[in-house]
Amino acid sequence: MANILITQHIGGAGVQMLREARHHVTYRDKTEPMGQAELQTAVRHAEGLVCLLTDRVDTAVFDAAPQLKMIANVAVGYDNIDVRAATARGILVSNTPDVLTEATADHAFALLLALARRLPEADAYMRAGKYEKFEMFPPLLGLDVYGKTLGIVGMGRIGAAVARRGALGFGMKVLYTANSVKTAVEQELGAQKVTFPQLLHQSDFVSINVPLTPETYHLFTLDTFRQMKPTACLINTARGPIIKEDDLLVALRQGTIWGAALDVFEAEPEMTPGLADYHDRLLLAPHLGSATGETRRKMVETAVSNLLAGLAGQTPPNALNAEQLV
Repeated sequence: MANILITQHIGGAGVQMLREARHHVTYRDKTEPMGQAELQTAVRHAEGLVCLLTDRVDTAVFDAAPQLKMIANVAVGYDNIDVRAATARGILVSNTPDVLTEATADHAFALLLALARRLPEADAYMRAGKYEKFEMFPPLLGLDVYGKTLGIVGMGRIGAAVARRGALGFGMKVLYTANSVKTAVEQELGAQKVTFPQLLHQSDFVSINVPLTPETYHLFTLDTFRQMKPTACLINTARGPIIKEDDLLVALRQGTIWGAALDVFEAEPEMTPGLADYHDRLLLAPHLGSATGETRRKMVETAVSNLLAGLAGQTPPNALNAEQLV
């Protein structure tokens, strides 16, 4: 029997899985993250940790948890965890890929379509009673999507799923950046690997699907936006700090790019001052990429299954550092 800390609300099913496995579970059933001091105190006797992307698990946490053996992150991204420091201490770390791929890609494409056809603005327009007559060229003219060029920044699981929706559903030409050639995606979709500047210059819609790393931090700045088409749209369902939001506001106000849709934010859950007040072709959502009931339940189940495997001395299916610990 192991002591397990669950840092935030994950629903009852995952907690029950751990208790049925006869582990001692401390469940903090709240929807906001702990402060660092509180987390360091709570994790003191934990052998297993279930955490969310808003929990910062760093060296100070590891120092406070000498018995910690396994961390199960309920997310596909793991920039909230110092994996290198965990590895140095022999602590397994896992994430939840695959189960959220399709839901997140659905959401990214929903943002793309809603932005291109200005649906939030149209809804507000109707509710304000402004629709008085049909016009051939109304105030809310949008952009065509079918047959346009879709740029995927990061052709991983989610990037490929977004590309598939664009190519197969909307006849879009797919360009992508990645660390290696994605042969299967190229064969399936006719996608073309290009340089980052080439993608910026040629794409009508740019979808961000890279993880947050030192290399991708502020990948999109005013200089980046100036390399994009003035009719281009940017969609971010990855991590907020990949975009420098102050620069995005400048680009939108100056007409450097046509529009943007953000599901994640640089200082989430806070927004850069001015972002919430800017309404013209800017769509904002509160980190809903994987937010369907079915997908979120699968994420929890996957994280718990990873943890149970790790605590049993097995290699978790989604271990991030198992090879380094061998």
